[in-house]
Amino acid sequence: MRDEYLQAALKVVDDPNILVNVVSTRVKQLRRGSRALVESLEKLSFEDIALREIMEGKITYELATPEMLARR
Repeated sequence: MRDEYLQAALKVVDDPNILVNVVSTRVKQLRRGSRALVESLEKLSFEDIALREIMEGKITYELATPEMLARR
């Protein structure tokens, strides 16, 4: 995982715990065959792809509200 990608992604998702969850979820999707939302001339790991997607605003997240949790 590239440190510069990690630092840039942390500027978008400022909570490291949330960033780990977003990256982890996206890496699972990429491993299952989802297409990357960013292009690169170099070969990137799934983790780096996920971080670039976050940096470029291609991936977002939404925190669950108490109402959402109550519906479960």
